[in-house]
Amino acid sequence: MLMGRRGFLGLGALAGSSLLLAACGGGDSGSVSSAGKEGGTLRWGWSEVTSWDPVTSSAGWDVHALSLAYAALTKLDEKGNPVPALAESWKYNEDGTQVTFNLRAGLTFSDGTPLNATAVSKSLARGRDFAGSLVAAQLANVKTLAADDDARTVTIGLASVDYQIPSLLAGKTGMIVSPTAFEKDAKGLALKPVGAGPFRLTEYVPNQSAKLVRFPEYWDKANIHLDAFELYPAPEAATAVPALQSGRLDVAQIPGSQVEAAKAAGLEVQVIPSLVTTVLDVNITMKPFDNPKVVEAFKHALDRKALADTQTFGLGVVNYQPFPPGYVGHEPSLDNAFPYDPEKAKKLLAEAGHPDGVEVPLTTTGASSALAEQVQAQLAKVGVKITIETIPAAQATQIMYIQHSRAFATDGFAGRDSAVQAFQVLFGDQGLMNPGRQTPPELTAALQKVRETPLDDPSYPTVLRAATKIAVEKMPNIFLFTTPRVLARKKNVSELGSYLAVQRFEGVRVG
Repeated sequence: MLMGRRGFLGLGALAGSSLLLAACGGGDSGSVSSAGKEGGTLRWGWSEVTSWDPVTSSAGWDVHALSLAYAALTKLDEKGNPVPALAESWKYNEDGTQVTFNLRAGLTFSDGTPLNATAVSKSLARGRDFAGSLVAAQLANVKTLAADDDARTVTIGLASVDYQIPSLLAGKTGMIVSPTAFEKDAKGLALKPVGAGPFRLTEYVPNQSAKLVRFPEYWDKANIHLDAFELYPAPEAATAVPALQSGRLDVAQIPGSQVEAAKAAGLEVQVIPSLVTTVLDVNITMKPFDNPKVVEAFKHALDRKALADTQTFGLGVVNYQPFPPGYVGHEPSLDNAFPYDPEKAKKLLAEAGHPDGVEVPLTTTGASSALAEQVQAQLAKVGVKITIETIPAAQATQIMYIQHSRAFATDGFAGRDSAVQAFQVLFGDQGLMNPGRQTPPELTAALQKVRETPLDDPSYPTVLRAATKIAVEKMPNIFLFTTPRVLARKKNVSELGSYLAVQRFEGVRVG
């Protein structure tokens, strides 16, 4: 999740290849409802996927596009709470070691095969056991899977108590893939998704476009009004507004710098709260960060308000933790956890043995060069000499998340459907954004308590926030600010839903 979403558009060997699938007709094009036309095509400028297979997708941002083609057992509402999707209900046993999901009747995959309990069980088992699975860690606690097609139930037996499962299965981890497809050609899913989402992929040219049509058997088809959906790479800042004005796109994410230009051009602009937080990754196994005082000094040396104002044009919110204000895991006592204090930073550096300053490389991609330069300027004021290393965005995953070979890097956390899953990515001993691969035992214990607390238990917010506090105070990650999702749309596109985790399009119409 190194900052720079476009970096994850690099598809390596897939670049330049083309996959054309058989197209199918649309739905009820041409009919008109009281809220606007039924049908039409929506063209969205957004990040393409690293893989159309949710099990091998390597970027958190992928979940937005994948949710077009796949449905999960649950989904998150606008506040981030799990609600029914493919599963119409679920129930835990008495001790929280088993949860049974009740599937809706008549579910079908886009390849025409039945989406029954057996299919759900096989799909989840693949996510847990597949050699190349990138969601396996999230499913490690799944001990058994039992399917009953007649009763339409899937019962998940857990190795230990875990009440996070309904949230966890709302995202990529819970997206159900057709067993017929992965048993025949698992690698092919990277280009040709087979799920049961609101749309079905018909044409895909990596790095150029993805075209989808409405899937008429989608479980919530009554709330899908578009006939077709086209996905294009997110435009550059300077070309976003012209792309919308020309009609090449109908909806696009725009930077804060383009909000006024979009409004002046007659476009609608929605600022949607999100879980996206800008963060600096710190490797505590590498000098000088092997000294905790250096890490603390850096946390006090950064003026987050100035960073947020400059990098987001005032739309970002200063944040010292991984969850935004208003989210259940946000701990208010951390709202000024490491106040900007250059003198304190200098004192801490001196105590750490660096009275005359220290030299540190900062790794970034080109998309985050402005942030890196501002961090460089701020740290210079306390005697830290930053050397910026710009790496190709296409190599960011390998360098940052696999090799863990950099001491200090700009990054962005896209959030996760389950709070515990977010902790695993950021702070777990195998977490992608924890390059030092160390987790203090008190944080591990706090997370276990979160897992053992039902989501609807009155104590859940308190338990989760306690874990947040430990993580922020004990872990080296330097959180900077939370950034909303800024979407500009043409006036003939109806208002978009406001979802913290995943941008969905139920209820959206094109006039």
